[in-house]
Amino acid sequence: MEPKSPPPPHPKSWSIYTRPEIIAKYQIHERVGSGAYSARRLADDHIVALKEVHDYQSAFREIEALRILQNCPNVVVLHEYFWAEDEDAVLVLEFLRTDLTAVIRDGKKKGGIRSGEVKQWMMQILSGLDACHRNMIVHRDLKPGNLLISHDGILKLVDFGQARILMEAGCIAADENPPPAPSDPLCIHHGDPTTASFNFERGNWGGEKHHQSSTLGEEDSFAEMTSEYKSQDFLDEMEETTTTRDGNVSCLATGTASEYGDDGSRSPNSYDDNDDDDRPQEGCFTSCVGTRWFRAPELLYGSTDYGMEVDLWALGCVFAELLTLEPLFPGGSDIDQLGRIIGVLGNLNEEVWPGCVNLPDYRTMSFGKVESPSGLESCLKNRSSEEVSLVKKLVCYDPFSRATAMELLHDVYFSMEPLPVSLSELHVPRSNSEHDVDSPGGWYDYARNPLDWE
Repeated sequence: MEPKSPPPPHPKSWSIYTRPEIIAKYQIHERVGSGAYSARRLADDHIVALKEVHDYQSAFREIEALRILQNCPNVVVLHEYFWAEDEDAVLVLEFLRTDLTAVIRDGKKKGGIRSGEVKQWMMQILSGLDACHRNMIVHRDLKPGNLLISHDGILKLVDFGQARILMEAGCIAADENPPPAPSDPLCIHHGDPTTASFNFERGNWGGEKHHQSSTLGEEDSFAEMTSEYKSQDFLDEMEETTTTRDGNVSCLATGTASEYGDDGSRSPNSYDDNDDDDRPQEGCFTSCVGTRWFRAPELLYGSTDYGMEVDLWALGCVFAELLTLEPLFPGGSDIDQLGRIIGVLGNLNEEVWPGCVNLPDYRTMSFGKVESPSGLESCLKNRSSEEVSLVKKLVCYDPFSRATAMELLHDVYFSMEPLPVSLSELHVPRSNSEHDVDSPGGWYDYARNPLDWE
């Protein structure tokens, strides 16, 4: 039976139903998160996910990062996207039915996750993150809800709306062989009523392009469009004003930065009320990124001069959660988050992290001296010494002491018995239909579309 007609369009939530260039190619089925929908591609009946991105900068970053990473097996596939003046960007992504949050939730019900399965999940996460870092991309929001899983057990990193590419002046020097710049023009359309789309599978444009760019070569068009966006002043200004404020856009096959509920309320692990006052100082980035439970200490202390190491801290928190099925540092505020970290790792000082006194907020936040920190062992009870060692290589104060994803892929832990299981042996939850507000993925909104789809 054909779905019933949607209700009158809403400026944001329902704008996707009013876009003729989209509904001409896709039959939208149901909402799988706020701002995200499953859909059938009319050309071949392939099921995809459509993700609306309301924030201009987040859309630009996500498209840019996914184009660079489009051949990485552990990164979500971007099929095509639609973007026009005065319209939200709509990304067409591969549909992935579940995520690591569901794996953890199922593990709780079943009394744990087999060590071989844990290793397989870890190796896939490491593979995806290594691809990002080799391409100089910092994800900046790594967490279980942004690690989605296909029906056959392939895990993929998603939600690159907060990602940054470390190739801009003043951030980090480009290496001798930097990854090539994408040659496809971004799908931004100024003043033309017809929206263009770029199809990554066919490698060509669909629809009509604006006449001003139709005479340009792809590289010239891309350079023309991005020259303004890639200037450091522009990026810093955008960083201040629209860092992570894309509302709640959680979605299977897209991930989430969802710090707000549909009613505008904040989730238990969202930013503090004063987070909007965070501004970049002399570094490149803002410290107001990521989800609190997975936010590195340097971010909590206001650093704006950081790099890929913030992903490595978050990775350690994800690994610890896979092992224990509980969040490592479930802080209720930034101060509480730091207090929990200090209670486990001990006080932050020059001995454990040379130069930490230069962090912007180091002298403005005072914690009592912790004489006997509990140590990570207390958080990883009944886990092997190798498992504890793996987490310790990531969850440490000094960013430069954290092991890289590539180093961990070669860690002895993964060559020890029990070995990682094959993909076919992984238990993949059927879906994320359950909503558990207490879980680390509890900010997800998996409510079905209000329409009564049959």
